[in-house]
Amino acid sequence: MTLEDLRRKVLFHNSIDVWMEYCAERSVSWNDPEGYRRFIGHLLGRSLNLKAFNLCAHEAGETQQEKKEFAETLANLKAGDPNYATYTIRLSGGAMDAIREFKG
Repeated sequence: MTLEDLRRKVLFHNSIDVWMEYCAERSVSWNDPEGYRRFIGHLLGRSLNLKAFNLCAHEAGETQQEKKEFAETLANLKAGDPNYATYTIRLSGGAMDAIREFKG
């Protein structure tokens, strides 16, 4: 799936799913907390309307288990750093532009 496919499915998505699709499009590993922190910092710096969101990844499957572990890692790191938090992102044109501008 691509970011555009994600956008077509539902307008609002959690930041981990968006991060995963961003990484998939660029063929890089998504389970890098420091990369995610930089990604969220980039989006927050673009003044996007991100809403804090507590992600519960209890779905079955290997990727979902990895996603759950990644979310737990971020939760342990987020104390004092909003760049490790999980957010809801409205995938509008401006948000998509900001996501694509991120260079990792």
